[in-house]
Amino acid sequence: MRSFWVPGKPKEGRKEGILFVGNFLSESLGSHSVCEDLALQMARLGWPVLTTSSKRNRFSRLFDMITATLRKRHGYKVAHVDVYSGPAFVYAELVCEILTLLKKPYILTLHGGNLPLFSDQWTCRVRRLLRSAAIVTTPSTYLMRKMCVYNDALQLLPNALELELYEFRARRNPRPRLIWLRAFHKMYNPNLAVKVLALLTEDLPDAHLTMIGPDKGDGTLETAIRMAAGMGVADRMTVIGAVPKSDVPCWLNDGDIFLNTTEVDNAPVSVLEAMACGLCVVSTNVGGIPYLLKDRENALLVPPNSPESMASAVRRIIDKAGLAASLSHNARVEAEQHDGSIVYPRWERLFREVSSHA
Repeated sequence: MRSFWVPGKPKEGRKEGILFVGNFLSESLGSHSVCEDLALQMARLGWPVLTTSSKRNRFSRLFDMITATLRKRHGYKVAHVDVYSGPAFVYAELVCEILTLLKKPYILTLHGGNLPLFSDQWTCRVRRLLRSAAIVTTPSTYLMRKMCVYNDALQLLPNALELELYEFRARRNPRPRLIWLRAFHKMYNPNLAVKVLALLTEDLPDAHLTMIGPDKGDGTLETAIRMAAGMGVADRMTVIGAVPKSDVPCWLNDGDIFLNTTEVDNAPVSVLEAMACGLCVVSTNVGGIPYLLKDRENALLVPPNSPESMASAVRRIIDKAGLAASLSHNARVEAEQHDGSIVYPRWERLFREVSSHA
């Protein structure tokens, strides 16, 4: 359990305490969740903020969430709970049961490209949870359309960026400098990026791939490294690992083309960060991606797990006159719609609304 207190911010009336329930693992894994960014921003705006949990072990994290919700009940008036599929859904259910017993209103935020499939399998549970909340938000039109059958009053609140931190560089004459930014986990399919690199080196000898992200421990990182060696491109690939959030813009701007290789996705912040920097994005067209990216407008979309299609898209960006400049410019325009100066005031209004009725 952590508390964020940021002094010196002007206050507009009384701001009640907020408990944020989600994954706060940046200190141990180097990976910032959307919930963590939101909690920090609300603290900077003068809200008393409590968070849970930063425990890496799943069972320890669940225990911490439950005990923090109970022990700190006098320190918050409203809660915000992240909702994912799988075991994480159980965490949200249990925490919300406790919040209901405590008569604490809560806001739910839906996440993850797998949530619609999970909801099809557990319809009653999902409907019960979503209808128990004061407000349910989703960061993507994809989840809004898929999940409205469980609660028809969903509110769309996109993931936010501090846009001023992301220096824009127009990619008019892009090099085959590829960037991959995600956690090393099988659902994000980093091996696809390695295969794309191997195909590109056949006619682009200066192609290089930089891979950035924490290791989730499922063996995916080791497999990617072995695959690069086996394909003869190990000397053209750099694995950075996890980096601080503040360093992400610099690493992104070291490349020109961003590869999003996922097999399941919703509204990835990493893609938004690349767009904010003006990289040309090539992405699989899975889940919520087609709701965020428009093919041939602000990105090129390809079928999942198709190295040939993704490599071909990269070549088009490099070879087709004017395409890179157009994708780069339009990507930045889209990213600007996610600026925190637009998104965070909307969050403040929601927290004020729920607190006033608590």
